[in-house]
Amino acid sequence: MNQMTPVGVETDVYDSSPAFDSSVATASITLDDLARTFEAVVTNVRSAYLGKDITVRLSLCCLMAEGHLLVEDHPGVGKTTLAKALARSLGLGFGRVQLTADLLPADVTGAVVFDRDTGLLAFRPGPVFTNVLLADELNRASPKAQSALLEAMEERQVSADGVSHPLPRPFMVIATQNPFDAAGTFPLPHSQRDRFLLRLDLGYPDRETEDILLSSTGTRPTPEQLSPVGGPEFLRAFAAAVDATYMAPEVRGYVLDIVHATRNHPDLTVGASPRAALSVVRAAAAFAVTRGRTYVTPDDIKLIAEPTLAHRLQAHPAAELAGATTSATVLDILSRLPVPVGASR
Repeated sequence: MNQMTPVGVETDVYDSSPAFDSSVATASITLDDLARTFEAVVTNVRSAYLGKDITVRLSLCCLMAEGHLLVEDHPGVGKTTLAKALARSLGLGFGRVQLTADLLPADVTGAVVFDRDTGLLAFRPGPVFTNVLLADELNRASPKAQSALLEAMEERQVSADGVSHPLPRPFMVIATQNPFDAAGTFPLPHSQRDRFLLRLDLGYPDRETEDILLSSTGTRPTPEQLSPVGGPEFLRAFAAAVDATYMAPEVRGYVLDIVHATRNHPDLTVGASPRAALSVVRAAAAFAVTRGRTYVTPDDIKLIAEPTLAHRLQAHPAAELAGATTSATVLDILSRLPVPVGASR
């Protein structure tokens, strides 16, 4: 696909952009094959990104579940490296947009422009037309520019001059923001935070990992040097397996218990939406497939609940003053609710 970059937008695009259709079954790939390939992708990503293993796994689950990822953390902890390594390891197109206060929506999505060669109006695609888009410092863009991503994230398309332009598949937005520096930022509205399947905090590496980081400078591969491990066939088969993953009524009831508990918790003013409940189910199914299973367990739900729900909730002002966080509230709910036993299959 021909990428045309708006002025003032920084992009970094790999050439490959495979077609993707989860409805196309790939019968020759078994669940064991998917689990083995997934582990190979994790190993490949971690050769360039020296972060936590669970961070890589959940980021890949987000991509496999056709969701979007919000990363909130300090600058310099490897957010860009992780995003590039994910795209490269799967042979996907990658684009990066550095969001600023003066960025226009058309700088992200593209616009209808006059083509001097043909004398006609033509749509010039923006950097959003890729597989993995890194929207760096999303909260530094104006609300108008932030909203430009909403249709792309939810509908997988961009509308310009009354015409809809479908985005490549898979399509994933990895948005970053620094929650510790509010100067010159525009907080994300609740409706936009709800569009992200997962939110992750990368955190600082431990001393041993950081020592490896320092000692391997110049010898560790960069994301651009990684060879693709998974490809379109793997992605199609994985998406089909996620769609076919079974969730027992008791496990589904566990999800509903968690979601309804957020709506009645005294420390929260806004609980989880029905979309949030669907997101928990989708993300847990993706994680089950990475383990070579055809069914979701309560442990899958417990692992995925906090990164799936916490960013969608709103803490009560009094609870915030007391130091409560939405992440801690979700963990508190999980610790109190009974876990269904023996009802996974």
